[in-house]
Amino acid sequence: MYVKNSLPSSTEMQEISFTVNGSKIIVVIPQNLLLIDLIRDVLNLKGTKPGCGEGECGACTVLINGKASISCLYLAINIDGKDLTTIEGLSLTEKPLDFVQEKMIEHGAVQCGFCSPGMVMSIKAFQIECESNPYISRDSQAIKKAIEGNLCRCTGYVKIIEAAEDLLSAKF
Repeated sequence: MYVKNSLPSSTEMQEISFTVNGSKIIVVIPQNLLLIDLIRDVLNLKGTKPGCGEGECGACTVLINGKASISCLYLAINIDGKDLTTIEGLSLTEKPLDFVQEKMIEHGAVQCGFCSPGMVMSIKAFQIECESNPYISRDSQAIKKAIEGNLCRCTGYVKIIEAAEDLLSAKF
């Protein structure tokens, strides 16, 4: 799919090609465009939330090649040739929600919902890491480390950690 960029340019343009949520994308973008702006304004995927704009809150977390990445600090041209997964990409199967999302709901780990997409993506990245390395610790300390870049002002993290513990113990 080719996406026509409607953003104004104040810098040189560059064509990039990547996969987003399983679909191949080719787009021409300004070289100084941030990934979060590409996701939200060009691809029109609004699930990734802009938060602090400084890489401190984790609300804009996405997966790049299966690893959690902060999209507000990531230049979009660096996604060229990579695989990008946003929160919308977790539910592309016949199920409406990913297991991480189901566990978050089951444990009441969602309140205002603002941090939820980034939190889910960080937990998903940790789940992927655990699946590829069975020797990784899945205890609460390891989960806390996996989500340490995500801030939540509503839940106090207890239910989020419980949801992740349940997810990781059920899957392995």
